[in-house]
Amino acid sequence: MDIIDKQARSRLMGRIRGKDTKPEIVVRSLAHRLGFRFRLHRRELPGSPDLVFPGSRKVVFVHGCYWHRHPGCRLAYEPKSNVAFWTKKFAANVTRDAKALADLKGQGWDTLVIWECEAKDPQLVASRLSAYLGQSGDQ
Repeated sequence: MDIIDKQARSRLMGRIRGKDTKPEIVVRSLAHRLGFRFRLHRRELPGSPDLVFPGSRKVVFVHGCYWHRHPGCRLAYEPKSNVAFWTKKFAANVTRDAKALADLKGQGWDTLVIWECEAKDPQLVASRLSAYLGQSGDQ
């Protein structure tokens, strides 16, 4: 049983953003500070990656742990109400993510997923981006 009414829950859920989230902005800022230049949310690519590095054919997704079901993460907890709906919703998200990654790889793109919980550690994100994109920011 939900602790708030259906209309209030709908308003809250409607405020959740898909783009320009705090973790995404952290990753974008770090990539830019490291000297890497990128494009945002290229809709013509499968999954509309959050950061696209066309010159090196690399993309970065910044996934929310809850919505994209980060395995083993405390932020990917199970909801207590409307369980059947959420189970189906989360399964569809995970399937869609896997398909987007496979499609991108099939088109010759390298992919990296940075999770919301990882974005809380800027040093970790910076090292992952540097290792993934190469040391030089001259892309």
